[in-house]
Amino acid sequence: MGRKEKKKLEINLLELIPKRMIEYEVDDENMVTLKAPRFKNRLLKKWLQPRVKTPFLKVKLDEIGSSVWLLCDGQRNVKDMAGILREKFQEKIEPCYDRLGTFFQQLERTRFISYLNLEECRRKQVE
Repeated sequence: MGRKEKKKLEINLLELIPKRMIEYEVDDENMVTLKAPRFKNRLLKKWLQPRVKTPFLKVKLDEIGSSVWLLCDGQRNVKDMAGILREKFQEKIEPCYDRLGTFFQQLERTRFISYLNLEECRRKQVE
């Protein structure tokens, strides 16, 4: 117990401002298809990309996912987005914060989004 334990910083997701990092397409019904780069490694891009049909993997989002994606404009925080989504989808999106948390976790892990104010939120947490 003589070791100093690092206190893990918990950042409030609701304060974060997500920004889209990849290309996407919107169809006539406002459904979004994400265009994720097939290869991120420079060497793989050079050697394998010419041998595949398209340089992108397409990820189709459902109605709620498409609405969330379109709200990720780099202006709104997650809390504001949750309010808009609750008005639009009502009971269909509940539990709203849990769903958004899981969705944003997946988007961040795959580097489809980044948070504009992440460092600012970390500094607030330390203070």
